[in-house]
Amino acid sequence: MRTELIDYELPEELIALRPPSVRDAGRLLVLARDGLEHARVRGLAERVPPGALVVLNDTRVLRARLLGTRPGGGKVELLLLKRLGAPGEVERWSAFGRPAKRLRSGMPLEFGPLRVRVLGRGLAGELEVELDAEGGVGDALERVGHVPIPPYLRRDDEPLDTERYQTVFAREAGSVAAPTAGLHLSTDLLERLRARDVDIGYTTLHVGAGTFQPVSVDDLDQHPMHAEDLRVSAELVEKVERARARARPVVAVGTTVVRALESARDESRPGFVRELQGETRLLIQPGHRFHVVDALLTNFHLPKSTLLALVAAFAGLDAVRRAYAEAISHRYRFLSYGDAMWIPERAE
Repeated sequence: MRTELIDYELPEELIALRPPSVRDAGRLLVLARDGLEHARVRGLAERVPPGALVVLNDTRVLRARLLGTRPGGGKVELLLLKRLGAPGEVERWSAFGRPAKRLRSGMPLEFGPLRVRVLGRGLAGELEVELDAEGGVGDALERVGHVPIPPYLRRDDEPLDTERYQTVFAREAGSVAAPTAGLHLSTDLLERLRARDVDIGYTTLHVGAGTFQPVSVDDLDQHPMHAEDLRVSAELVEKVERARARARPVVAVGTTVVRALESARDESRPGFVRELQGETRLLIQPGHRFHVVDALLTNFHLPKSTLLALVAAFAGLDAVRRAYAEAISHRYRFLSYGDAMWIPERAE
């Protein structure tokens, strides 16, 4: 697909710099086959069919941004990307670093109680580093790490981000970016879904920094899709089977859930999933045939992004272009802390 087809002009003032005062108070643009409707996220429970399966990404955002010093007192910044091995008092990680050209193999870095040594540099420019902290690296990150809010917010993290750049159901630590559609769901909204006989299931997909990687090629097929770790459990497999037995839809909360479920599709049984633990590089764009997901809650995404390509594949390119034009004209809030879109049926 030509990348220009998922490009649009995003007014800078529509980028939400902070979350709404209440989690489920955001606006909701409903993109149905018969047209567009303006609503609120807090009314989502009444839109999900009773008996449906709602799947959430239970990844937890790491305090992955580190600010410290290098030898001689110069400032240094690391963004941890992925743990390379088991957790403990000494861990290896891949990371981005600044100033990149001054970070050499063997260099020690200081981040308060967290000691870091540069081990080398990968082919894609990322660093391999060794982290060392008495009592465990995880505890040290909680004390000295910063919330890795998106770079387009153009601000430092604040105390509010500690709570709000994390879903209320986060439990599996491993992401450096939030699964943002899930940020809209409050405990009350989840309880109202359950009260309507809606089943809740969980998958884990650890969101990497590549989610912000812009598409810089003219043909999306040439884009080097980033890899993300995922897990689809036996419990979720059973929940999908129950939903299919009841002829009820599978609802994905966010593009990360779509990627996880479609990556784990059971080739021998359309509509079902299999257990899976590994990584996915699945790039979903118009022309993709969806096997598992029937409905989608999603945020408004960056122009020329793989996330927008996925939404266009799910709802139809022309329909999504109309919806984004509508959202801009009605001054919706965009990106991670912005408003949401509900797509109750996928395009056929």
